[in-house]
Amino acid sequence: MKILAVETSCDDTCVSIVEATPIKGSKVPSFRILSNITSSQIKIHKHYGGVVPTLAKRAHENNLVTVLKKSLGEAGVLKNKKSRIKNQNDKSKFKILESIFDKEPVLMEKFLPYITKIEKPGIDIIAVTYGPGLEPALWAGVNFARALSFWWSIPLLGVDHMEGHISANFLPKIGKMTNDQLPIINFPALCLAVSGGHTQLLIVKNINKYELIGETVDDAAGEGFDKVARLLGLSFPGGPQIARLAATGDARAFNFARPMINSKNYNFSFSGLKTSVLYGIKKLVGKKLDQTLEKNDFAKLSKQTKADIAASFQQAAVDVLISKTIRAARDYRVKTVMLAGGVAANKKLRDQLGSKIKSELYAVNYQLLTAELATDNAAMIAAAAYFRKNRARIDKWKTLTADGNLKIS
Repeated sequence: MKILAVETSCDDTCVSIVEATPIKGSKVPSFRILSNITSSQIKIHKHYGGVVPTLAKRAHENNLVTVLKKSLGEAGVLKNKKSRIKNQNDKSKFKILESIFDKEPVLMEKFLPYITKIEKPGIDIIAVTYGPGLEPALWAGVNFARALSFWWSIPLLGVDHMEGHISANFLPKIGKMTNDQLPIINFPALCLAVSGGHTQLLIVKNINKYELIGETVDDAAGEGFDKVARLLGLSFPGGPQIARLAATGDARAFNFARPMINSKNYNFSFSGLKTSVLYGIKKLVGKKLDQTLEKNDFAKLSKQTKADIAASFQQAAVDVLISKTIRAARDYRVKTVMLAGGVAANKKLRDQLGSKIKSELYAVNYQLLTAELATDNAAMIAAAAYFRKNRARIDKWKTLTADGNLKIS
């Protein structure tokens, strides 16, 4: 089975083609990533210190056809060109495409000249992220997938973005997965899903069976990284910038708050940590807590001090994430701990969580996905689609809608 997946939940335009071959006696197939193309919008949004939904949608409209073309070509499923169809039947099909792209005229202009000149590829299912995420961005991908499904008469399936992140753990690190390279995921498993928009702890009881046991009550961890990065004058996205600066800093230089680290539940809070950093900086530059920081205030901080702040903040965030994860893993007696989401690419989190599991949960398997598959990509959406393949429908293009506030079920 070949699955073409589209992911546009935020600021990355992603298209992937993944081949899945069932393995006897296993619910997890042998996945082979044929292509996994991503077009980043960092240059667009870094000027604003965060993702602007309308600009993200516009960039997706401009990039989707190009990314699709690259993905089809790299996967080797792109068929020979054919002459443009001009019969009456296709005129009616064009009208349907116009209705699908009613709010994406730019995408329609790019889609039609390309799609009419290629043959239907050997794809079994088209999958697309339909939530959660930035709704304008989601709609660009959803309508693009709807149009592909309609034009090629290929079953369509909507995929939960967070379920995609979890499913990334079942993908191979490099090339085709053989039996001795299968990820060792024994159930029940615990997944720490941590990104710019979400921080969640989920018990993965089995394939497609989840229980949300904890989540952030305010800012997500990734959002906290972005906000602290702005305080330090770093560019967007904040996560990689903080990690890079923290590498030369002393994580013990500042004792920033670790909100809810000792609470009896499994919820998180990162707003208080961000405020702790803000107050710490104000104290360093001689500002009162109710005074606003000005640009010239940051010039008072040395490069080493900024590195120490970054390292201390990063350590505080990692401490909270690890503490909650270890306690949940112990309380629920899980057999596997997994990471998911963009912040899962953070080396400090990956290394320290692994060390903690090894020393305190020696019987628990630590499933560590590659950093490339932790961030937003379409291969993870294809993997999630495989596990939901029975829900794919040939007429789903008529009804699929985006849901920015979708909750995992």
